[in-house]
Amino acid sequence: MRGLILDCLGGVYSVETDEGIISCKARGVFRNKEVTPFAGDICTVEDNVITGIEERRNSIIRPPLANLDVLFFVVSTCQPHPSLTLLDKFIAVCEYKGIKPMIVLTKNDLAVNEDIPVIYGNIGIDVIVVDYSDRSSVDRITDTVKGKVCAFTGNTGVGKSTLLNFIAPELELETAHISRKLGRGRHTTRVSRLYKLCGGYIADTPGFSSFDTIQYAYIAPEELSGCFTEFGEYFGECRFTDCRHIKEKGCAVIEAVEAGKISRSRHESYKLMFEEAKAVKPWEM
Repeated sequence: MRGLILDCLGGVYSVETDEGIISCKARGVFRNKEVTPFAGDICTVEDNVITGIEERRNSIIRPPLANLDVLFFVVSTCQPHPSLTLLDKFIAVCEYKGIKPMIVLTKNDLAVNEDIPVIYGNIGIDVIVVDYSDRSSVDRITDTVKGKVCAFTGNTGVGKSTLLNFIAPELELETAHISRKLGRGRHTTRVSRLYKLCGGYIADTPGFSSFDTIQYAYIAPEELSGCFTEFGEYFGECRFTDCRHIKEKGCAVIEAVEAGKISRSRHESYKLMFEEAKAVKPWEM
């Protein structure tokens, strides 16, 4: 049978098949080939054993998910405060992996953030401002999920589980309060699991308090500029053909930043990621 891996707990995989959800083990050959089945993988099952995994369209390692169509980055206006650098890192990974990025802005009743909708809306990324008193604001999320495999990710405490509980109360996901001292929450989601909801599949993923791009994808320095889509308009216009768009004279990208055509915060994120990618050792890859 063919099936979709929904989750893994203690080496036992839940696989959705035409005959229902069954519990499976994975063949030892995967371990020998250094292949780990992920939630979202399409697999072959024989006698409750996963014997094969179909080629993935994409995958991320932390959390381990495969064949994603959409990655929702949940960011709060406060508690914890949003990090544009984090947003830019995730968006770059999505562009690199062929995953559609979307931003969900929470806690708008506590504070207002006008920068995020403007900065990211201008580069074609959907920004959904959640208002729990207005169901239609969440309907944009559920309409996106139909027929797709999606994941929600973001800092610990931004309200991912609260959001999913609002979309599907039957999930009863555990939520946590924000530590006033630390300005962040504690992890409540501990495993990556696909839920069949809203005509598609949604993964709630463990939150994080820091982010390392290489956990999701290694993007080589020379490939990074292609992950910032607004740079593309200026490719080929720089003075030097090998321009890195960092501080070179005659760089069309830098000129666009100075002219206000490219967000300065986006360019700062690009420069930071470029230096981080250069510093990656071969063994880290």
